[in-house]
Amino acid sequence: MWEYTDKVKDLFLNPRNVGEIENADAVGEVGSIACGDALKLFLSIDKETGRILDAKFQTFGCASAIASSSALTELIKGKTLDEALTVTNRDIAESLGGLPREKMHCSVMGREALEAAIANYRGETPPAETGSRVVCQCFDVTEDTIRKVALENRLTTVEEITNFTKAGGGCGGCLPDIGEILRDLWATEPAAPAEPKPKKLTNLQKIALIQEVIETEIRPRLQADGGDIELVDIDGSRVIVGLRAMCAGCHMAGLTVESIQAHLRELVSPDITVEAQ
Repeated sequence: MWEYTDKVKDLFLNPRNVGEIENADAVGEVGSIACGDALKLFLSIDKETGRILDAKFQTFGCASAIASSSALTELIKGKTLDEALTVTNRDIAESLGGLPREKMHCSVMGREALEAAIANYRGETPPAETGSRVVCQCFDVTEDTIRKVALENRLTTVEEITNFTKAGGGCGGCLPDIGEILRDLWATEPAAPAEPKPKKLTNLQKIALIQEVIETEIRPRLQADGGDIELVDIDGSRVIVGLRAMCAGCHMAGLTVESIQAHLRELVSPDITVEAQ
């Protein structure tokens, strides 16, 4: 299981500023439920001073996504729009006392939602919609995003890009393209030394983590909507589940399975496949 700080645990269990601002002055929406993470940020802005009066969020994601979104709203309230734009994903992570490297994409998602909301207020095109080439089709990550996140966080490996953006964490078909982007990027930029790779999970560790993620993160979300899930079997990286209650026979079952697979790939291992029995 991930090692979360006390601040992350607190903001996950007692999130600040959850909800929607009616008639919000700015709204920024990034990610998608199908990809496993989604965030919608609402801002109330003083039109005379350009200062953020209030910020609220709605999110679908893991503990890190909820805590990062909560921390973001606390960081930007009271700031002018230009001051808010100086908040980086690293500022969000540091305000939480740090995040596991595998969960840094949650802080990046917060930063992207802020940029989208401010662009919405100013009548500008959000950075994510500037027409940049989509490199990762699974998670809709563009080349511009990869380059920007790599520069801001001094990322030098494909694995780090996956941790910070989720790009390459789906089918893996874009991994060579990500590697080429990094080689091109750092050909003229001094690169930071790569961090050692984390140890690979043993089979027993992988099985235990799959069971824990399903029971603590996936199942409660399905039960909240009247659905349920049963873990039927684990065969290597192949996870077989049974959709129960309202999920059984639902016309959105395929999307539900894809979302479960995305969560397990993110939290356990990128090679996991999920099948519904």
